[in-house]
Amino acid sequence: MKTIIVNGIEHTYHGNEDRSLLEFLRRDLRILSPKDGCAPQAACGCCAVSLNGKVVLACVTAMKKALGGQVTTLEGVDERTRSAFADAFAACGGAQCGFCTPGIVMRAASLVEEKPEPSRDEINHELRFHLCRCTGYKKIVDAVESAAAALRNGGSVALPQVNGGGVGERVPKYGIRAAVLGERPYVADLAVEGMLHGALRLSDHPRARVVRIDASKAEAMPGVSRVFLAKDVPGQRSVGLIVPDWPLIVAEGEITRYVGDVLACVAAVDRDTARAAAEAIEIEYEELTPVADVDEAMAADAPRIHENGNRLSTTVVRRGDADAALAGCAHVAAGVFETQRIEHAYLEPEAALAMPRGGGVKLFSQSQGIYEDRRQVALLLGMEEKDVHVELVPNGGGFGGKEDLSVQGHAALMALLLGRPVHVELSRDESIRMHPKRHPIRMAYTIGCDADGKLQAVRARMFGDTGAYASVGMKVLERAAGHSTGAYAVPNVDVEATALYTNNVPCGAMRGFGANQANFAVECCIDELCEKGGFDRWQFRYDNAIVEGGCTATGQRLSTGIGVRATLEAVREDFQKARYAGIACGIKNTGIGNGMPDSGTAKLVVRADDHVEVHHGWTEMGQGVDTMAQQTFCEETGLPAGIVTVHTLTDEETPCGMTTASRATSLVGNAVIDACRGLVKDLKSGKSLSDLVGRSYRGEWVCDWTNKPGKSKTGEEVTHYSYSYATQVVILDEQGGVERVVAAHDAGRVMNPTLFEGQIHGSVHMGLGYALTEDLPMEGGRLKSTRLRKCGVLRAGQTPDIDVIGVEVADEHGPYGAKGVGEIGLVPTAPAVANALFTFDGRRRRSLPMSAAGTEGA
Repeated sequence: MKTIIVNGIEHTYHGNEDRSLLEFLRRDLRILSPKDGCAPQAACGCCAVSLNGKVVLACVTAMKKALGGQVTTLEGVDERTRSAFADAFAACGGAQCGFCTPGIVMRAASLVEEKPEPSRDEINHELRFHLCRCTGYKKIVDAVESAAAALRNGGSVALPQVNGGGVGERVPKYGIRAAVLGERPYVADLAVEGMLHGALRLSDHPRARVVRIDASKAEAMPGVSRVFLAKDVPGQRSVGLIVPDWPLIVAEGEITRYVGDVLACVAAVDRDTARAAAEAIEIEYEELTPVADVDEAMAADAPRIHENGNRLSTTVVRRGDADAALAGCAHVAAGVFETQRIEHAYLEPEAALAMPRGGGVKLFSQSQGIYEDRRQVALLLGMEEKDVHVELVPNGGGFGGKEDLSVQGHAALMALLLGRPVHVELSRDESIRMHPKRHPIRMAYTIGCDADGKLQAVRARMFGDTGAYASVGMKVLERAAGHSTGAYAVPNVDVEATALYTNNVPCGAMRGFGANQANFAVECCIDELCEKGGFDRWQFRYDNAIVEGGCTATGQRLSTGIGVRATLEAVREDFQKARYAGIACGIKNTGIGNGMPDSGTAKLVVRADDHVEVHHGWTEMGQGVDTMAQQTFCEETGLPAGIVTVHTLTDEETPCGMTTASRATSLVGNAVIDACRGLVKDLKSGKSLSDLVGRSYRGEWVCDWTNKPGKSKTGEEVTHYSYSYATQVVILDEQGGVERVVAAHDAGRVMNPTLFEGQIHGSVHMGLGYALTEDLPMEGGRLKSTRLRKCGVLRAGQTPDIDVIGVEVADEHGPYGAKGVGEIGLVPTAPAVANALFTFDGRRRRSLPMSAAGTEGA
């Protein structure tokens, strides 16, 4: 008999001693602050705990090493330390989605105990074991410093002064204190009585005919409830966000399209049994040659991946006569630019919990759109949407990668047919293998200007690898075309952007959504024009920036809220005094637009004299949409933030689309403003909240006046209702390394300065990785690696200083003038890095990720 002490309590252990400490803590003891972000890869640090006074990663610590020892998790840390870190992370904005934070706090608490006054360099060094995809690390370091000071001085953390909790205040992020301490559950943390566990059997080949599926060995395994095949899907087997081309399960006789295709799923008494059973399913294949890139997809003799061929879409944007204009230009820059496939690397892998409810199902989802989950799951199960009930569990990061249906459909199918709750949780390897990525796009660009440096024409041909299924690939390439002239007014445009199916991992939404790919090419060409014409790089951009009356690439004439020049002015001094510096501007739509409606609804419910519920349909994934709803409510009503709780579930019928296109703040704000009108009217009439208990108030805001590029019915081109703008300067040190980034961003109205800064820090961090280190290469339709560590995400010590400058040029449609900020933060970053590197070593870089200064490469 062997024992282990966990948080001061002795436990007897009789199990497998090779099992991980993380599994024992989470599954046996239900201690949930240590998170499983990548087990057993030991790359993310989310599972950090203390073993005999030393911080270890529980996912790679075997029980045989832990037995006889003392383990402390965040639940067992003394209350004074817990409170200091919870307050510090809340006050400083050190946590966004919060999934990585408990592990970081465990590490930081150990550091502070050893070194009560750690330097920022020492904190960064300790964070080398941890990844954070949200924050860019700067506010994490601020939070650790703040907590250390409070613990060292015997005081408490100074919380920001909040006067009412309205717009513009540094209100701590809604619900973040519980997330910091590991007390807020994620989907993987959920468990209910009688719950079974599901596992998926994925395809072994990117393209192969499934000749036979033999599940007999799996079905015979003790603890297995059932194996599910394509024939068991009662409704429409293929669904999708736009094109219903993605099968929940591939059937015998069909051809697989990528290595993440699901061929079967298993429900069993525990996760290990389910996974072992899935692995035991035997598949007989007829292997076929995969279509591995866009050139192969376009070949005349290419296999047809889908019935309608390999061309998913082509977006055309034409204005004026680009050929004639280019022929008359004094200076022309041209080149072929290539961007890479990128893994989202959110720290929380995909998971879902489904259970029977009446004649339908209840689904706990982490997705970026619970109403879209409801629609697709209802189709899969062959039932009406009213019988599918979806509740959002705030997720551990999304960045676009949780828009497509993932394991929600499989969990719902198994729960419905078994009449029992079923929980499905992907491993990190499975997550990387299955979910859509950022599009790699090849872009042939030609840009010309006259002798005075005024832009005259842009011609571009773009080809994007959308992978095995449509996802939102046509929209990403449409967005790339719509942003093909960057933040500049160009009178003549000739752009074609084509999305192509291949047998690679699907590509879909990711922060920037096509705008950043196009901007890399545009801004690199702008710098080349400046070199050829002897133009000042800052002045050239200022002179050509879109202003009132100017047009975007699609021909949309903008009249108000254009902040390009304001952001340029904000960075001018930093740019001009630096020896080695690159500069780039950016534009990014707020809202989907392009002929699709942008709408949001909100509902207020008065529950008590000290409790008002705010319901909306957007996904909280670290960006702070719940906080935006809370602050808008406080601004409109004058009521205190402490009475507000925020909820997202389909039963309340507050429908909206996907949480994408940097539109959540804009739409939830406008909808909450509308909902508050009725409540404010009642309060002004003399009624109190006590008088209004049980009353509800609904609000809505809809933009339905946009059009697809070139498809205006009125003659006036309006592809989006709002845009945000930015300029970034990347400054290099004397060795050619990135020393500092200065990021000036037009937010329209900074709703919450702390959250605004955090969004820009995080997106610049992601942009730097995109520029220099991140890649997810494939060969022959197979990923070269499914290791999180190999994705190239920058760690704390690799992230340079990031100075954020908030610019406010109000938008006519945004709440209080606000615009989207979540995506624009990385749109200028990669070209600013490329342009900085050129000043250091004189080499133009046209592919991502870029080689470092002084090294050979593209």
